[in-house]
Formats: sequence, structure tokens, C-alpha cells
Amino acid sequence: MLIWSPKGRAAAGVVASVLFIVFFFLPLAVILMSSLSQQWNGILPSGFTLNHFVNALHGAAWDALLASLTIGFCASLFALLCGVWAALALRQYGVKTQKWLSMVFYLPSAIPSVSVGLGILVAFSQGPLQMNGTLWIVLTAHFVLISAFTFSNVSTGLTRISADIENVASSLGASPWYRLRHVTLPLLMPWMVSALALSLSLSMGELGATMMIYPPGWTTLPVAIFSLTDRGNIADGAALTIVLVAITLLLMMKLERIAKRLGQK
Repeated sequence: MLIWSPKGRAAAGVVASVLFIVFFFLPLAVILMSSLSQQWNGILPSGFTLNHFVNALHGAAWDALLASLTIGFCASLFALLCGVWAALALRQYGVKTQKWLSMVFYLPSAIPSVSVGLGILVAFSQGPLQMNGTLWIVLTAHFVLISAFTFSNVSTGLTRISADIENVASSLGASPWYRLRHVTLPLLMPWMVSALALSLSLSMGELGATMMIYPPGWTTLPVAIFSLTDRGNIADGAALTIVLVAITLLLMMKLERIAKRLGQK
């Protein structure tokens, strides 16, 4: 740690705890109380109910949940496939070439999601690749936004794998395909699962680009939450927010547990 004295560490711990409570715990607590409230006209809710969560699991809200999961998994799996391929391919180039090509992959993460959504909307609203009004345009936007993080995770994993392991496999007569399938990918699997978890969480919470391009029938949870709160239906929006946070956390915890188990093998 950068703070060596016991008093300094204690003070830093207190400051960190206060910041965590104020900026993370309290907002979530307010959202949870709002999702359970019958009416909230004073400092605290006047009554509690589960009706908002019942509404969140029926009708359009349920469809939004399924849409978010479908888009999240499809975009994340495709981003993982492309990220692994790109990270493996870049190893064949020199350091300078790797640096410049990596910047190309990281570029989407530096562009605001609204700009990405607008660009995709303009580019694919007419031929030859017209995707406006279809699921494909949403998948494309999510893929562009999360691919940089997938590539980064996989590239980090590759730097942790010693080149000697692959060289030994080659010296024993393993073909490039056999070496990739039985040596490199199994060693890279923990980072691949972690990349999938990160990509999925980012896709599940994406709003800016999705608001501009989502077609009818593919309203995601963040879009549904925004629409509810924009119409003044704060309680139902808060219930959907809790559902989104809970499902995202459960998926991430499950995937990270799988990644940890794979890393211990």
C-alpha cells in the first residue's frame, strides 16, 4: 500500500468506507426502497408492496428481460470469438505493428455510445447492408461497444502464457491447430470466461446506442427502465433496475467462479 502508517491506513479505510456508502450503497438502497414502496411522499415510504416486482416479471417487462439476455449473450459470444481471433493473430506481428493494430481495436471504447449508435444507424439504414428495424443492428452496436474489452482481457491472458509451453508442444510434433486446441485455448480459458462476463455485464447495461436503434419487439431492460422513469413511473422502473442488477451480478458471479475453477486446473 502507498500508506504505511497505521493511522493513515485507518483514515484511508474510513474515507473509502464513507465513499462506498454514499456513492454505491445509498443509491442502491434508495432504488430498492422505491421498488418496494406503495407511496413515497415523505422522508420514508408510507407502505411497502411487491406489486412492482410482479409487474416486472410480466408482459413487456418480461419481454425486455428476455431481449436483454438474448442480445447480451449473442453479442458477447461473437465479441469473444473475434477478440480471441484478433489477439492470437496479433502475436504474429512485431511490437510496433501490434501497438497500432491494438489501437484500432480499442478505438470503439473511446467513442461515446451515442455516437456509435448514430453512426451505425446512418450506415445501415439503407443498402447494401440495410439492418435498420431489425435485431441485427442492435447486435452490431453492442458488439462494437464491447469488443474492445473482450480483446483487452484475452490479450492480457496471452501475455501470462509462457511461450515455452507452446514451443515444447511444437518440438514434440504438435501441429499449429493441435497446439491451439489442446494447449493455448485451455490455458487461455479463464481469461476468455472473464472476458465473457465483462462483455455480458456491459451489454446488459447499455443504453445510449440502444436508445437510438432498437426496433419494435426488442426493447432491452435499460430502455424499458428509462421509458418508465421518463413517464414518471419511478417505482416500476426501480423494480426493473433491481431485477437488472440482480441478474447481471448473478451471471457475473457464476462466470467468474467458472473462470477461477478453470484457472486452478
